[in-house]
Amino acid sequence: MLNRVDQLEVTEPGVYRVGSGFHFNRLGMRCSAEGFSGLEFAGGIPGTVGGAVFMNAGADCQSGDVVDSVEIVTMDGELQVLRRSELAFGYRWSSFQDMKDLAAIVAVTFRLTPSTAATERQRAFLERRRRTQPIGERSAGSVFRNPSGAETSAGRLIELAGLKGFAVGGAKVSNVHANFFVNFNGSTSQDMLALISHVKESVDKKFQIELKEEVKYVPYRTQM
Repeated sequence: MLNRVDQLEVTEPGVYRVGSGFHFNRLGMRCSAEGFSGLEFAGGIPGTVGGAVFMNAGADCQSGDVVDSVEIVTMDGELQVLRRSELAFGYRWSSFQDMKDLAAIVAVTFRLTPSTAATERQRAFLERRRRTQPIGERSAGSVFRNPSGAETSAGRLIELAGLKGFAVGGAKVSNVHANFFVNFNGSTSQDMLALISHVKESVDKKFQIELKEEVKYVPYRTQM
């Protein structure tokens, strides 16, 4: 399913009401270029605004920090507007993930602060991402959450397990950042699932640490 709710409206200086299908990377670039701080880190992050807020995507900061309100549709078709005070955000988590009646995030309003250094910071984020992540290759971003209580990151554990460059079919552990799995040669979903499973088993066997996916699985259903 393709989300085409991609409008953007500036309701007042620094306040952006954005459709859930708007590209998160594009939003970060625009806000920074217009002199507002809070979403500089979004440059180079794949996905949409709705997905970024649902997962609380972030780098040195998180998308939830600058959320002012979120418009949602419930399973009953009711449109609701949730204020920031009604929402909770944590590491790769938001309260949306626990909402049983959530059908879709429709739009998000971000409240940013003026900054003459926003573009410079955004460029620094993007340059660091270019050095440390395979942003020129096809991937869905980082695969695993950093394990709670561990002294090192998921990517470092995968690297220490000797899995950088390991491939299953057309899916491969990135040579740039081991927590990014890339489609380098016509990967199928089965290739990627098999690679994820192998990496989890290998890290668990070597370090007794069970990695937990950051990505969400969406089952494919054919029409009857």
